[in-house]
Amino acid sequence: VQLQASGGGLVQAGGSLRLSCAASGRTFSNYAVGWFRQALGKEHVFVAAIKWNSAATRYADSVKGRFTISRDNAKNTVDLQMTSLRPDGSAVYYCAAGIRLIWSSLIDGNNYNYWGQGTLVTVSS
Repeated sequence: VQLQASGGGLVQAGGSLRLSCAASGRTFSNYAVGWFRQALGKEHVFVAAIKWNSAATRYADSVKGRFTISRDNAKNTVDLQMTSLRPDGSAVYYCAAGIRLIWSSLIDGNNYNYWGQGTLVTVSS
């Protein structure tokens, strides 16, 4: 699976952005997809994930109620709608895919097999 993340940019605090992860290659619908972010000098942090059949989503506590993850298996895309953005959300955002991950595995980046190149989000105060 090849992943391409897009949609990043510069936004003011309180604003919104929509990130998109486009996949190609293997049967995308078999994969859970997660979004992670990495701020400068810090480790990857889980943001949100969606299971392969959209039956379940999971969010980091820091983004619950503000971010929404969705997928369209017909288009091989997974989107992350981000609202009420805060300066601490500034980071490179990565999408990742893992084969049929279970709920408990969604938050750990080590469980994902494929990663996209990342898209930069900068939130100004």
